[in-house]
Amino acid sequence: MRIMGLDFGSRTVGVAVSDPLFLTAQSVEIIRRKSPGKLRQTLARIEELIVSYEVEKIVLGYPKNMNNTEGERCEKTAQFRDMLVKRTGLDVELFDERLTTVMADRTMMESGVRREHRKDYVDSLAAVFILQGYLDLKRNELESE
Repeated sequence: MRIMGLDFGSRTVGVAVSDPLFLTAQSVEIIRRKSPGKLRQTLARIEELIVSYEVEKIVLGYPKNMNNTEGERCEKTAQFRDMLVKRTGLDVELFDERLTTVMADRTMMESGVRREHRKDYVDSLAAVFILQGYLDLKRNELESE
């Protein structure tokens, strides 16, 4: 069994999955859609990936503002969470994703990925950072008990 990490955006969803031991997160793909409101195909693809990777839980990035307030993106993310729960029946946990896109962009810049190509990978890498942050947090909580 694995955990899936999602970075939900207005036109894309970055997808990552954990290894079976819940130690590391790996990028899977970026699901793209033509319109922000068209989520049926996105949800269907996520369901396919859940089956393929034997996912038992989903961690969804929650885009709080830097001052810890919740804006419109948080509301849309919470609605997407509700759709995921209804469609998959899995537990979907929201995880603070502040700065994950910045970290993803910086990582690609430091790795020499050209600016015009970064947008092709940033959502997928952000999903990895979201899921890895969650895995690390859970591991630290277990170790401190």
